[in-house]
Amino acid sequence: MKDFFVSYNRHDRAWAEWIAWTLEAAGYTTVIQAWDFRAGGNFVLDMQKAASEAERTIAVLSENYLKSRFTAPEWAAAFAQDPTGEKHLLIPVRIGACEPTGLLGPIVYVDLVGIDEAAAENVLRRSLDENRAKPEQKPRFPGGESSQSDRPKPVFPPSIPSNLPPVSAIFVGREEELERLHTQLQTGDTVAISAISGMGGIGKTELAAQYALEQRDMGTYPGGICWLKAREDLGTQIVLFARSHLELAIPEDLELAAQMAYCWNHWRPGNTLLVLDDVQTYQAVAGVSVPQRSQFRVLLTTRLKLQSPVQDFEIKVLSEEKAIELLQTLVDRDRPDLRLLQEVGDLDTTKQICQWLGYLPLGIELVGRYLARKPDTSLETLWQRLQDKRLEAKALKAATREMPTPLGVAAAFELSWQELTPPAQRSAALLSLFALAEIPWTLVEACLPDMDSEDLEDLRDESLLTLHLLERTDQGMYQLHQLLREFFAAKREQMADVEQLKRSFCRVMVTVAQKIPRTATLDLIEQLTPVIPHLKEAATTLHSCLTNEDLIIPSTCIGRFYMGQANFVEALSWRQQCVEIAKERFGFNHPDVAASLTNLAEVHQAQGLYQDSERLYNGAFYILERLLPHYPDRRGIFLCVAATSNGLANLYCKQGRYDKETELLYQNALTVFRQELGTHHPLVATGLLNLGNLYRLRGCDGEAETCFLKSLKIREQELGTEHPDYAASLNSLAVLYHSQKRYEEADSLFTRISNLNRCSLGENHLRTATDATNLAGVYQSQERYEEAESLLIESLSIIAQQLGEEHPDIVVPLNNLAMLYGSQGLYSKAESFFLQALAIAFDKLEEDHPCSQTAFQNFLRFLLEVIQEQRTDELSDDPLTQELLRQMQQGEE
Repeated sequence: MKDFFVSYNRHDRAWAEWIAWTLEAAGYTTVIQAWDFRAGGNFVLDMQKAASEAERTIAVLSENYLKSRFTAPEWAAAFAQDPTGEKHLLIPVRIGACEPTGLLGPIVYVDLVGIDEAAAENVLRRSLDENRAKPEQKPRFPGGESSQSDRPKPVFPPSIPSNLPPVSAIFVGREEELERLHTQLQTGDTVAISAISGMGGIGKTELAAQYALEQRDMGTYPGGICWLKAREDLGTQIVLFARSHLELAIPEDLELAAQMAYCWNHWRPGNTLLVLDDVQTYQAVAGVSVPQRSQFRVLLTTRLKLQSPVQDFEIKVLSEEKAIELLQTLVDRDRPDLRLLQEVGDLDTTKQICQWLGYLPLGIELVGRYLARKPDTSLETLWQRLQDKRLEAKALKAATREMPTPLGVAAAFELSWQELTPPAQRSAALLSLFALAEIPWTLVEACLPDMDSEDLEDLRDESLLTLHLLERTDQGMYQLHQLLREFFAAKREQMADVEQLKRSFCRVMVTVAQKIPRTATLDLIEQLTPVIPHLKEAATTLHSCLTNEDLIIPSTCIGRFYMGQANFVEALSWRQQCVEIAKERFGFNHPDVAASLTNLAEVHQAQGLYQDSERLYNGAFYILERLLPHYPDRRGIFLCVAATSNGLANLYCKQGRYDKETELLYQNALTVFRQELGTHHPLVATGLLNLGNLYRLRGCDGEAETCFLKSLKIREQELGTEHPDYAASLNSLAVLYHSQKRYEEADSLFTRISNLNRCSLGENHLRTATDATNLAGVYQSQERYEEAESLLIESLSIIAQQLGEEHPDIVVPLNNLAMLYGSQGLYSKAESFFLQALAIAFDKLEEDHPCSQTAFQNFLRFLLEVIQEQRTDELSDDPLTQELLRQMQQGEE
């Protein structure tokens, strides 16, 4: 059994090793994590074994030790065995200023604070002396390996010369960075230079100071740790450090350069760390002339991205978890009466605050200390103040004296802003107009057409990126930090050409929006997705800067983007907003209001809300009819009337209304499209397709086929044979062929369409579901039941996922699946799907709707077959089934 288990926090490793070495030199045996725990072992089990197998425990007391959650169980185990202290099983050794409380408070500790190494060694040994008979000569180790006592004696931590600045007592979320930084600094056989870089407020200086403090306490740099302010004369600082901390007698009659050379030549032996804080240029570093010896390690903090031979060590913002932990720690430390996260709502608000701050350490610390000194300020009040005053909020401006950096967020950013040239400042101001999302650089170039693209790249690469005011996230993609965006926005509003910048941004966004098609392929969706957040900025924050002609374009096209993906919640939101902003600017009687109502009606129709949709279409017609006689833009009015007529006719078809009124609406729309857009415009193809579908539903196959072929020809010429809209025209023709029992032709077309749409639109698109239903119908006609069943189940899954399980569009595949099972004699399964189809049809559609009638007639034929087969016992007790069976068996209609 060992004599002592040395319990310590990792920040105090140097002290723990010195204590263990001193004890072993005095003849004791020790267990210490740094020497005895091996890679691959289980840390918790090793710690438990060490504590239980040692007679006594030494607790290396410091602030770090007392705050650690992991050291408490170690000393608590020893305390539990000797609560009165009679056996001296727990021996606290204080190595730094701290005040033990609780159960540790009454225990007398060994105090090594403020004394030199010889005195510390004497105090430690005497405190443990129990009149042991220690031999005068060191006994020879009987084993074949070197003993632990033969290892080099650790450096006595307080003897390491250093001039570190004050550091925060609270340091959270950078443990991994500290380890990586240390690893990077140890590479190389000559002087290693690493630069902690990052945006203002990211915590560069604090990380460097915490690293230096940790490594000083661990004894890593016995040659000293010299902290230098890079904005002041470095040579003078080095000479002063050497005189006061290394006690070098530097000749006074030498020039400063010669005095520096003398310092380097007579520097204390051992690894040495030089920290240059707030470096502005690499020339400042080169002027120090650090000897090319592996003894020296140079650590810089800088807002710049420096090149070789400097190794960059860029630090990012905190994770959400670490940001919340830092905020909580700051509040808990200074206001133990306040529990920041008492309820779920508090956590949500805390997350909101941390997210708005962009997880920037300086912002988190300022807010945390603000809360700590404001006992009556709630999280909700703070959040509201931040939203009202942004960077001007007091919580982000007033640094406290406990903070190493005496700057607020805006003041920290101002230092970098002053480094920018006016063109670079203008570019930064433009960037603040974009959403808080990745920014495609092509959009930035489009917003500044008067600038040469290469010159703009230089501003980006040599100013904004170099100063960490912009982050490159991917090829051609960049992003601003949340608070930098706020800062640049405030600067933007002070510029003389601010309105010009906003108008330029809006023009570019309108141009991009107009390129969004009604049916977007997967490739197009991938291309457009990064642009959508910035379109939203134009449609919301900056809609007042849009011209009258462009006002509704961004929100309309955003709605179109979401409609194409069946994201009706988003589509509805944007099209409702479109109506509101149009009414706000133009009043009710304006073509853009009518167009917005038509677009909104389209969303309701897709959701199966047919009455709401019809009401909106009629509202649009009401406006247009009042404007037609006198509105100057006759072409715009006519096109708006045509779009509304087309939409209303589509709605009537969905409702099973295949009458002359529906045909007239389609004909009128088609006439306007041809007159105003030309005979080969894609909208003419759409009008022909709609009219052809109506003819097919009315049984006019010849007229339907003529329309479909014309539509196909236009779309082939204008869009190509791989476009989804070409596939839509092809699909209508295939449906016609199937209804005419031209199964081989229908099979070939449906297979081609399905492959095209799966490739271009994706496996979960609504058109893919329609394709699966159609192809299943052909397979069912050919008695390919297993293939048909698989396709119908796939179709049901897609529709349920995209539209919901109660949407009217699900009736057809449910009905088809029921018929499929019925044709195979699977009567119980068939009945179940018939009943589902009928329940939705009768609830969501009129009873005389073609879908309702078709499903009902198919169910009657199914029941008749079941009666004829004398298998009614396989059916359920459903009231509708039983009532229909009773009537049919009695010969009733």
